[in-house]
Amino acid sequence: MRHKLLILLPVGAVLALGGLSSSYMVPVDNEAIRYSRGPIDDPIHRLQQKIDSGTVKLQYEDEFGYLRSVLNALKVPQSSQVLVFSKTSFQAPRIGPRMPRALYFNEDVTVGFVRTGEVLEFAVQDPRQGTIFYTLDQERASKPHFDRRDICLQCHQSGATFGVPGMMVRSVTPDRTGFPVMSAGTYITDHRSALKERWGGWYVTGTTGEQEHMGNAIVRNPMDDEKLPISEGTRNVTELARYFDSGAYVTKHSDIVALMALEHQTQMLNLMTRVGWEARIAMYENDAINRSLGEPVGMRESTERRINIAVEELLEYMLYSGEAKLAGQVKGTSGYAEEFQKQGPRDSKGRSLRELDLKTRMFRYPLSYLIYSEPFDAMPPVVQSRLRLRLREVLSGKDTGAKFAHLTIADKTAIVGILRDTKRSLLAD
Repeated sequence: MRHKLLILLPVGAVLALGGLSSSYMVPVDNEAIRYSRGPIDDPIHRLQQKIDSGTVKLQYEDEFGYLRSVLNALKVPQSSQVLVFSKTSFQAPRIGPRMPRALYFNEDVTVGFVRTGEVLEFAVQDPRQGTIFYTLDQERASKPHFDRRDICLQCHQSGATFGVPGMMVRSVTPDRTGFPVMSAGTYITDHRSALKERWGGWYVTGTTGEQEHMGNAIVRNPMDDEKLPISEGTRNVTELARYFDSGAYVTKHSDIVALMALEHQTQMLNLMTRVGWEARIAMYENDAINRSLGEPVGMRESTERRINIAVEELLEYMLYSGEAKLAGQVKGTSGYAEEFQKQGPRDSKGRSLRELDLKTRMFRYPLSYLIYSEPFDAMPPVVQSRLRLRLREVLSGKDTGAKFAHLTIADKTAIVGILRDTKRSLLAD
């Protein structure tokens, strides 16, 4: 269960959640990080190079501007569309229940689109530097230019993102205009959150049976009653035309499975960034201390402990420790689930970490598919070696701690089999 915030907080702020999710903000321009000054190699940077060289030409449309062309160029599926109507964006005046903001995403790109908005918004993953933010003017140009926006860190670096630049999925109690009723509390959600805490301020298409969530609902008179009117009418919604002109978007969906994937991966990506940064800063300071004391090169005990604590939190998250149980079938509407599962990779038995369960838990095999991502592979060697050791201890049964008690023998055996065929390096000594 995630912590509920019961005091008045500005949108973008969150209380300490414990562990790495603390009020400590990692200095973005620490010499070991150099977030604003260091070299970058993210999907937008690569796309801009192709635009500048003439190898890619973005197509502009009157209805969507560059949106559909950008989605195609960045390989972001249209089925990933999710719609948020709470006013929790810098384009808040243009957003509301009658005109939600659309998000589209894959593993390393999230695109934001607001109808009548002046810009497209981007949050993309640099393998080393984590989430980097850009905008693209929604005006026709011969060679469109993406502008980096570090000002986004004002909201996108907080305890909710583990103290590093990142994304989060926020669940609020919205009023009829989309403003959060802050006295009602707000949640930062991921796979550990109960469904009943999720998606306040979002439209949700899909079915959950009797399981309640906060989507598709508004508080009409927050001064009288700040509780969302959750019912069958807001719970199992498969079309959105009753709420707004859903035909004015790329698709007519705000798929529940896409929302669940977005929740998982935002915090997984944030954690990978935080653990990577933590290790880089720790090793930088470790070497400086050794030099100042005239001691030989090597890792100090305090440095090792600092890194191990960070790695442990990542390990727990990537193995879905503390995942909220599902009490019945969850089913989306956009085809996102089918498209997502096709991506693989698969082992010799046809198994994949992308195989969904959606009956008792999110995935059939509980190890994050983001182990195949560039940010995962870019984490420092000291993180990789510790993570491999701890993963072996858990999957072999050597670690029988409560944090991993949810993993059955069958789960562990299947995960090992998948890794042997698809990412053997993660099992190496």
